[in-house]
Amino acid sequence: MKQFILFSLGGIFYIIIELLWRGSSHWTMFFLGGLCFLLIGLMNEFFTFEIPLLPEMLIGAFLITLLEFITGYIVNIKLGMNVWDYSYLRFNIMGQVSLFYSVLWFILSGVCIIVDDWLRYILFGEEKPHYKLV
Repeated sequence: MKQFILFSLGGIFYIIIELLWRGSSHWTMFFLGGLCFLLIGLMNEFFTFEIPLLPEMLIGAFLITLLEFITGYIVNIKLGMNVWDYSYLRFNIMGQVSLFYSVLWFILSGVCIIVDDWLRYILFGEEKPHYKLV
């Protein structure tokens, strides 16, 4: 049940971020956002505060970029839903991911790590969060 709650909150958070950022979203982004949030939280649980925050954010950004590419390839290219297209940005791959958004995912990963830790602490009584930056 804990994983379902975290997945759902991540999906809702991601939809809200998209609505604020670009004014629209798509139902598939609930699942992508939920999966990203859940996996970043699980990655964070695996490292259990031993890895510094900045390297963990870098891993999170890579993970989100990879999931965004896979989702974009399926949803945008194979299914033709045209949810997003980054082909107008420099340093993009097939219009599905870009360096610009990977940098934003780095920042968002830090937010996700911290929010996930505090949700686990408040909702599920897990260890109180603490961090090393580097």
